[in-house]
Amino acid sequence: MKLRALAGALALAGLMAPAFATNGYFSHGYGIKSKGMAGVGIAYGQDALAAATNPANMVLVGSRWDVGLDYFRPQRESTITGAGTFDGNDTENFFIPEFGYNQMISNNMSLGVSVYGNGGMNTDYGNLNSRTFGLIFGTGNLGVDLMQLFIAPTWAMKINDRNAIGVSLKLAYQRFKAYGLQNFDNGMMSSSPGNVTNNGYDSSWGYGIGLGWTGQLTPTFSVGVTYQSRTWMQKFDKYKGLFAEQGDFDIPENYGIGFAWQATPQLTIAADVQRINYGDIKSIANRGSNTAQLGTDNGPGFGWENITAYKLGVSYDLNKQWTLRAGYSWNDVPYAGTETFFNILAPGVIKEHATLGATWRMPNGGELSFAYMHAFKNTVNGTGPSTGINNTMYEDSFGVAYGMKF
Repeated sequence: MKLRALAGALALAGLMAPAFATNGYFSHGYGIKSKGMAGVGIAYGQDALAAATNPANMVLVGSRWDVGLDYFRPQRESTITGAGTFDGNDTENFFIPEFGYNQMISNNMSLGVSVYGNGGMNTDYGNLNSRTFGLIFGTGNLGVDLMQLFIAPTWAMKINDRNAIGVSLKLAYQRFKAYGLQNFDNGMMSSSPGNVTNNGYDSSWGYGIGLGWTGQLTPTFSVGVTYQSRTWMQKFDKYKGLFAEQGDFDIPENYGIGFAWQATPQLTIAADVQRINYGDIKSIANRGSNTAQLGTDNGPGFGWENITAYKLGVSYDLNKQWTLRAGYSWNDVPYAGTETFFNILAPGVIKEHATLGATWRMPNGGELSFAYMHAFKNTVNGTGPSTGINNTMYEDSFGVAYGMKF
């Protein structure tokens, strides 16, 4: 009962903070152990958050529970030639929880649940009245806030000594608000005036499916494959005059392949390649220079394209008490220089991350884990219709988790 109550509390807390905007607006990883290795986990599950990356790994981590908290600090700014540089950091400190619980119901089958954030675009440019930057968009503060939460009940099974499969029902909740876009809230710019900006939070529910396989090809080498379908979400009715397809904002499908090699009894090297199909979601993918009205099927969006993320991590058992981790990842920037205008609101320009992590196995059987991530500063300079508008971002996060096998 205590665990169920804790899971519920974390789910509610997860609705109150945006998640990492690193691989586009997806997190670079799920679970503090994975985050310490740049997010690898397709062939190398380490805790009860494993279903977020590959559902098959839940049966390999055994009976356990894990609870974690990340402190996340993004730094984002935009420059307009002739007007100056504006930072979107009036809100810049976020705390993001996660929770996982997994139960072996037989020697080769498990049931579990993982609760985690997946997505987050947040900017807050402060009060821009009487300034050129503010006059472009509207009055008062300018910004957006997108928050997403996944609750993933998961079944996994070992089909033989070397192969495991798993499936998750991906239940999703998201909420969004936009403010300071008054200059777009009219019949000329939008198909639904009054449903563009300053309407507070709107929320929606949705669902998708996650599938995974992990295979032990040799005693020291594993391969994993994972697929998460598009998550079909209810529309944001309060912002049907802003997002394409009358407020549609589905979560894109993603899939990947990974490997894990136990190079020595103490050292494991793992790598993942992940594809995220932002280009399939019109509200994200439509070009910002589109001349259609906001909110229509072909209305302007952020111009985001599909991206590929590459992740490499290492784990080293220093002794019986300590495991050390490190990782590095890099990914495509989801939009080109022609799209920097609309992406003032969502400057997801991060390309490279470096991580460090550790786990201390405590005398009582518990595990205390830590992870630090630095996303290196990157700028996308405007070109074509966005010439003179440049977006910049870098990030830091520090997370801690406690877990226990049972």
